[in-house]
Amino acid sequence: MRMKDKIALITGAGGPMGRAIARRLAEEGASLVLTDISANRLDEAVTLTHEVLAEGADIAARRSNATVAAEILPVADLALERFGRVDVLINLVGGLRGDMYVPLLEISDERWGETLQLNLRAGLHLARALVPGMRERGWGRVVNISSIAYAGELGQADYGAAKAAVASLSRSMAIEFAPEVNVNCIAPSLIRTSVVERMDPAELDDLRDRTLLKRLGEAGEIANAVLFFSCDESSFVTGQLLAVSGGMAVSL
Repeated sequence: MRMKDKIALITGAGGPMGRAIARRLAEEGASLVLTDISANRLDEAVTLTHEVLAEGADIAARRSNATVAAEILPVADLALERFGRVDVLINLVGGLRGDMYVPLLEISDERWGETLQLNLRAGLHLARALVPGMRERGWGRVVNISSIAYAGELGQADYGAAKAAVASLSRSMAIEFAPEVNVNCIAPSLIRTSVVERMDPAELDDLRDRTLLKRLGEAGEIANAVLFFSCDESSFVTGQLLAVSGGMAVSL
């Protein structure tokens, strides 16, 4: 098993993508620390992950708003108290609140700041809390989630800018945390999650047609990429941005 005896902390673990990542790492032997802003979603994620948890592994969970230091830092404390360390940090929290598409000139200062905070704050808090321990032990992984929107997207200037910041932050982390800690970033295209339910069918068809594979991504396909970056198979890979996008081009 590729994650045997490893401890992984996953933010945003209650959503479809977070659950898929938790289950994939659990199948490979990892013990997990899960957190989500929704207690109900988090409980569901814990239940579903227990179904595939490898023998000898365990799960700890705590609800938190990962963008608020006073809520997310106790999750790091829980991990250290329960398992003694965290080997892999997976920063999944992000996205948009409110309308999915807002013209750039109509984006309020409040929305702009909230979008940046939602996509950047949790990873920064947890890196400060957990990366020093990884460096002391000489082994660690950080996996951040950006989006192909980082290259710019009509009506999503705030989201695109935030995800570009995630990609840039990942590279900076890789440089600063080397050689002990590998840091990589995944840029998905549209993945079949609850977001799809909010989209206009014509917009959905357009995004599907922009991929070479002519379909949406599945949460499990993101989980497989996270697994690669979380285990020793990626030992000589750091500072990279991987588009898991069905061939949709990503470039600034």
